[in-house]
Amino acid sequence: METMTPKARQYNTLCAQLESLLAGERDTIANLANAAAVLYAALPELNWAGFYLVKEGALVLGPFQGKVACVRIPFDRGVCGAAVREDRVQRVADVHAFPTHIACDGASDSEIVLPLHHEGQVVAVLDIDSPILDRFDREDQAGLERCARIIEGACDWMRP
Repeated sequence: METMTPKARQYNTLCAQLESLLAGERDTIANLANAAAVLYAALPELNWAGFYLVKEGALVLGPFQGKVACVRIPFDRGVCGAAVREDRVQRVADVHAFPTHIACDGASDSEIVLPLHHEGQVVAVLDIDSPILDRFDREDQAGLERCARIIEGACDWMRP
């Protein structure tokens, strides 16, 4: 019998919180705001957790928790842009070594960015930053991928 790690239990609890919190509400901004707050409060060693929305050929700042952020990110720049271009999770141990990194907050040392989809298209990214190098591991990625699927399904992405 395989035992669950403490981190896996933490993500199970986090996913259950998200499902409960977002149940019955379809407003995208409201749900992203609450999701950012839950993630920021639940995960240790973060300095930013939030969303960028695909708008007008770029990523535009959405609901978040943490320090100030870049407002607009072109698809050809940064970890968030790479997540959209490649349509895959970007888990970066040292953002300062990442080509095209955008230093919105110089205190961020590691980052994980997960694309969010609607009808097969990337419509947003979940971006989480830490002031700790190599903060995010495979367990974090797996847990956050589960969170991302919950958030995707809870939002009415066609609403402005």
